Formats: sequence, C-alpha cells, structure tokens
Amino acid sequence: MATLTVLGIAQDGGRPQPGCRRSCCQNLTEADYRSPVSLGIKTENGTTILIEATRDLGRQLITFGEPSIDCLFLTHAHLGHVDGLGLFGRETMSARGIPLHGSPSMQNLIKSTPAWALLLEQGVFELTDIGNVEIDDVIIESIAIPHRAELSDMHAFVIRGKEHSVLFLPDHDSWDQTLSAHDAFSIREWLNDLDITHALLDGTFWSGDELQGRDMSVVPHPTIQDSLARLGQKQNGDPEIYFTHLNHTNPVNSLGSVEHQQVTNLGWHVAFEGQQITL
Repeated sequence: MATLTVLGIAQDGGRPQPGCRRSCCQNLTEADYRSPVSLGIKTENGTTILIEATRDLGRQLITFGEPSIDCLFLTHAHLGHVDGLGLFGRETMSARGIPLHGSPSMQNLIKSTPAWALLLEQGVFELTDIGNVEIDDVIIESIAIPHRAELSDMHAFVIRGKEHSVLFLPDHDSWDQTLSAHDAFSIREWLNDLDITHALLDGTFWSGDELQGRDMSVVPHPTIQDSLARLGQKQNGDPEIYFTHLNHTNPVNSLGSVEHQQVTNLGWHVAFEGQQITL
C-alpha cells in the first residue's frame, strides 16, 4: 500500500526563523530544527510524490528516504511552499519532465516568473492541472480554500489510498470563511462530508497575541485555540487530527508545553517530521 510521510511541519520561515531573537529560536539544537511544511507519498508501485517545494528539500528527501521525485503538487504560492522550486534545476538535481500539478493561477505565476519559467524552458517541469489526479493506488483531490491570494489561489488536497484518506490543509484564513465556502456548519461536519480518516490542519498560531508588536490580521490563520474550541473532545467516528504548519513562536513546538498537552488531552495531535500514515 501507499505511504504518506510528513517531511516538514513548520510555517514558511522554518525553525529557527531567520531574524528571530526571541527565546523560541535561541539555543536550539539540530533536533529542534523544523522544515517548512511538506509531504512525501510513495505509491504501491514506487512512484514518489511531493507536496510543496521547500528550500529544505535536501533534508526532506533524506527523511523521505528517496533521492528523487516523480510528481510535484503545490497548494499555493506563499514563500515556504515554493521557494525550493529552483532546487530541481540544473544547478542541483537536474531533474527532467516532472509533472508539476498546480491551479491555473499557480501555473500562470510560474510562467510569468523568470527563474521558474526557465525551468519550464529547460524541461525540468511540465505544468499539469490539479483536478482529481490518480497515480497508481493514490487519488489526490484538490479543494479550493479561502486564503490570501496576492500571488495565487489556495487549494487543499485530499489524498486517498486503499484504506485511509488524508486532508492536507496547511493554510487558510479562518474557519468561518472555509466552512462557509463549503456549506458546512462545523469543522466536524465538513470533515465528515470529506470522508477522511486523517486531517493535517493549519496550526500556525496557538493564540491571537502570539506575534508581539505585529498585526496578526496581516497573516490570518485560525488559531489552534479556535480550532480546539470548535472541535472539543474527540468523538467516536472523528478522523485523527494533526496540527501542522507551526510558526516558530507556537508553544506546541515543545512536547512538554501546557499547550501541547491541551491538544493531546482532547484526543488530537501535533504532527511531527518523519510521521507516516499508511494509505
């Protein structure tokens, strides 16, 4: 059967984040480092699929245990999700003919960005629609999601295997907007409609006062506190929920934190790098 591997759980800046002088990024060991959010999928036939192209691609391929990628999917164009595209080019991997699955607006951005357009000219990537894509024993479905669209729109993915299905929703602006867009009253109702067994959800911030001195409305994300308030205690029939895309300031990065314990006490989880889900 196919296997999904979590290759990164950090927000776009990674951990430690460049320029951060707060305690959350000081005196970290290599074991504390986190890569920007990404997933690797290996199908039953051995086809390798990457979701998101981060600058930590080398580290993530080691975690994945694979030296190369057969297919690439992108959720949207924000920094940490695309800043590794150039690593597939001549200067590093010198890849050829990789299907790059993205929305029309994502494809237009790639075509209009000189460094990325060059990758198309050199045959590194072949632009392909996201839609619903079947690759061996895996089906990847795209779902339009409300999120800041300065450069491209945003799509979550549902990854369906023979036994399990995983929602990958690393970014969105708010639960109210996302649920409204999909005619759902609650998170639980929407996840039930999606018919999934696991969900990797946007957990960027723990609370609304996390970015000291910055207006968090500039980078809107639902907080984990908001998600927990909406979900409450895990119930029979609920999917396994893992919070990911964690900002460097998020206290759930620490396994021993009160906040991390609050998540697990309710029956939910925090994603971790190297985590595997059999599909």
